[in-house]
Amino acid sequence: MSDNSLRLVWIYPDLLSTYGDQGNALVVERRARQRGLDVARLDVRSDQPIPTSGDIYLIGGGEDRPQRLASERLRRDGGLERAVGNGAIVFSVCAGYQILGHEFINDLGQREPGLGLLDVHSTRGEGERCVGDVLGDIDARLGLPPLTGFENHQGVTHLGPTARPFANVRLGKGNGTGDGTEGAYNDTVFGTYMHGPVLARNPLIADLLLKLALDVNALPPIDDRWYEALRSERITAAQQPA
Repeated sequence: MSDNSLRLVWIYPDLLSTYGDQGNALVVERRARQRGLDVARLDVRSDQPIPTSGDIYLIGGGEDRPQRLASERLRRDGGLERAVGNGAIVFSVCAGYQILGHEFINDLGQREPGLGLLDVHSTRGEGERCVGDVLGDIDARLGLPPLTGFENHQGVTHLGPTARPFANVRLGKGNGTGDGTEGAYNDTVFGTYMHGPVLARNPLIADLLLKLALDVNALPPIDDRWYEALRSERITAAQQPA
């Protein structure tokens, strides 16, 4: 990686890319390049060490057994925690979101330790699986437009006192706790249940990650007509009667 490159790390595509979440890495990379930024992207498989010098780390969703394997390997590796300690930005989805918390229920029905990078813990829901389109309002402190995405999870994620809800849902289940929250974040680490891929549906979230990584307040404008057409189509479809 060049010292002058924006360093983008996609974690464990062999385990955590079941639901097309690798599209998030493509969106961040493209939106950076559209602004003339040099991007060095590294896809790190589960048999490889996690580099600690990345700027943005992305983690996707996956099924229960791959999730357990990913959590075990990330704990042994320790690289992601060191990267966060160095100021890196992390954006995680679904299984990846649960892994960043204190614990979740694995495929063996046991409590599996997470990385503790978010003050959340996840349990297994006893009701119907959370499946379908989601609309929500992202925390106003982040200055972003409404959230659109697709959820598909059985987990229920409970937020601790230092975790902020990423959004509050108008449609959908979100964290599954019944309190209307969706996802969680702190200063540099974000988690959500949204697929879609979520950054294609919400490109300004990708821009937020870039601004945080670059430590800037604004980015040069780019042509967002394709993204806005996708957003409008999905938001309209979600609001149609079932």
